[in-house]
Amino acid sequence: MHAGDLRPVCSRDRSGGLVARVGVPLADVYLEFLGGRCRPHTVRAAAYDLKVFFTVVSKPPEQVQPADVLAFITAQRTGRAGEHGVLQPVDPGREPGGVSGVTVRRRLSIVSGFFAFLQARGDVPANPVPRGLPTRRERSRPRQGVPLVRVTRQLPRILSPAEVDALAAALRTHRDRAMVAAMVLGGLRRCEVLGLRLGDLHAAERRVFITEGKGGRQRLIPVSGRFFTAVAAYLEGERPPGAGSDRVFVVLKGPRRGQPLSVRGVDEILAAARRRAGLEHASCHELRHTCLTRLREAGMALEAVQAQAGHTSIESTRIYLHLADDWLAAQYRKAAEVIDAQVFAGHPARPAAVPGSSR
Repeated sequence: MHAGDLRPVCSRDRSGGLVARVGVPLADVYLEFLGGRCRPHTVRAAAYDLKVFFTVVSKPPEQVQPADVLAFITAQRTGRAGEHGVLQPVDPGREPGGVSGVTVRRRLSIVSGFFAFLQARGDVPANPVPRGLPTRRERSRPRQGVPLVRVTRQLPRILSPAEVDALAAALRTHRDRAMVAAMVLGGLRRCEVLGLRLGDLHAAERRVFITEGKGGRQRLIPVSGRFFTAVAAYLEGERPPGAGSDRVFVVLKGPRRGQPLSVRGVDEILAAARRRAGLEHASCHELRHTCLTRLREAGMALEAVQAQAGHTSIESTRIYLHLADDWLAAQYRKAAEVIDAQVFAGHPARPAAVPGSSR
């Protein structure tokens, strides 16, 4: 079975809301519940993950046991699911393989949320998704078992100043330059850029009001004047007059002219610019990471970077301490000089021996 067979059926209701169906009645009820509290992209992703789960497990929700969940984890990591054969090829041209640990953990979170919903409704007696595997310290630390999926947190990639310049030069419209500037100079997420409305732009204050942040959180943040210059040029010369949406960024050509730009549209614009610039990587998320890293390198307080990024926890922001190489190196050199003076007082370091000498 290939990934294309796992896509849920999605449509729009009369009010324009997303309706997702996966063929499992209780799962469809849960997706309808999510539709009232989450963005369409979140609902679509949850529908896909539930479709994957019930394709592998092949049981109604009431019969799912913890053993089925553990088997699902194995199937995801190996890329195979018993008699179903190949579950998901990583690439169409490559050998079948499993998905990443991050993806498995995300799918388990969706499945666990689904069964928690059923448990609250009284459809199932308990959530079959284990919180973790027990250890010998279970009695003293009952909630600190071994995680079902271990994930190595990798440092995100960022762009160098030369790569940012090359990407900016490859963009063909003021609209595209404004969107990239919002991410690389303001640290906005892709969904936040697409969610901007005309009333959210405070040009006189050089600030932007984020009304559709992650988790529904709002924030008012400063953004470089370069962004507002690009936006002004786009609004004056490119944005279709009489566009039927107050979204800032809309489609400029074709049958959808004047309608809000989609996630796919942004990704296609960035991919084309990346090819023209000869860059191997430059995703929306990398542009955001680049901005937040540079802010930290420039001396911006970690709490200020947290507010700019819209992180609920300072722990999510600490990753930029590791990305800011120059800042970390400077801090280390300063501390190392003090340590060297304290530990090796009166014993100066000897020069390294020259290879081949008699010493």
